[in-house]
Amino acid sequence: MSTDKNMEIIEMGGRYLMQTYSRLPVVFVKSKMQYLWDIEGNKYLDFIAGYGCLNVGHSNKSVVNAIKKQVGKIIQPSNVYYNQSQVMLAKKLCEITGFGEKVFFGNSGAESMEGAIKLARKYSTDNYNSLRYEVITFKRAFHGRTLGALAATAQIEKQKLFEPLLAGFKYAVFNDINSVKELISENTCAVIIEPVQGEGGVYPADKEFMKELRNLCDKKNIILILDEIQTGFGRTGYMFAYQNYEIYPDILAVAKSLGGGMPIGAIISTDRISSSFVPGTHGSTFGGNMASCEAGLAVLDYLIDNKLAERSKKLGQYFIKKLMQIKKKYPVVKDIRGTGLMIGMEFNEPVAEKIVLDALKDKLVLNKISGSTLRFLPSLVITKKNIDTLVKWLDARIKEI
Repeated sequence: MSTDKNMEIIEMGGRYLMQTYSRLPVVFVKSKMQYLWDIEGNKYLDFIAGYGCLNVGHSNKSVVNAIKKQVGKIIQPSNVYYNQSQVMLAKKLCEITGFGEKVFFGNSGAESMEGAIKLARKYSTDNYNSLRYEVITFKRAFHGRTLGALAATAQIEKQKLFEPLLAGFKYAVFNDINSVKELISENTCAVIIEPVQGEGGVYPADKEFMKELRNLCDKKNIILILDEIQTGFGRTGYMFAYQNYEIYPDILAVAKSLGGGMPIGAIISTDRISSSFVPGTHGSTFGGNMASCEAGLAVLDYLIDNKLAERSKKLGQYFIKKLMQIKKKYPVVKDIRGTGLMIGMEFNEPVAEKIVLDALKDKLVLNKISGSTLRFLPSLVITKKNIDTLVKWLDARIKEI
């Protein structure tokens, strides 16, 4: 295809799409595992994987076949009827989480967070008192862009344009248990935390802090909600990031890579807490549709059969080691942090956007989460050779900087 066709799509998108994204000047039309092809036939190596949606790779054959098979039969019969694919995926999620007993399906991470907040408030109202509605989250956190999830997202620059937000949210300091204790009141119903803050800069929680937080919530009868929308399904070296900390949540919110590219989100909890969701308290027209659930089943099978969580842990260690070597060579690199294949590279200067644009010209797909920080979220099928390709490119580019 010609450049004219590429520009035609970009210009048409500027005319007809709401400009909620700062889109990069490329049109992708084909994909396979860790690779993308643009409308002109150029091949790219992808290190962001749909913002962590594609842990099993782009257009994974197992996922594609499952979707094709299902859409030829029935896609969504309505949630007032039983749905075999939904039931089987719920069963599998309960089994692999190690604590889950009930699942609610939505379509996205933001919906999972909205539902988790509702469930925590409803449970607390049912079991304690009607004033127990306050939720503690953490500075730099990101939980979504709907109004409830945005209220939980302690980033002022994202919140201030949409005030007044949902009331009842307080913001603690990440990895500081005393800051959590100071915010707890008789009205606190839940604490929400990402085991690794993703949009906030790729900051992993300290192991001791997570254990103290779990113990504090137990002591105060506060529900611990873990947002594993980005960290779940092998990303951090375990199926779920909470396994790094040897704890369990009360409510787990997941989405992104569960669908292998299909829209799906889930809230997973215990029988005790889930009993507060009765008919009429929550719902979703398309949540848990059969095509997305069949994709989810294929994703989980592929993750387990190919031991992608273990692969993520080993490759993540290799990736970080290579990036640390770059950090030692160039003072412009401030920090390397992360766990598994969820890694941040922070600079002392606002160079991230230029690096992303330069990488795109050289057929590498990267992501920035601020002017000074890159985030790497490759598919878990990435190879050492792929990592070496990127590291070699980064070394040369940062040397120029």
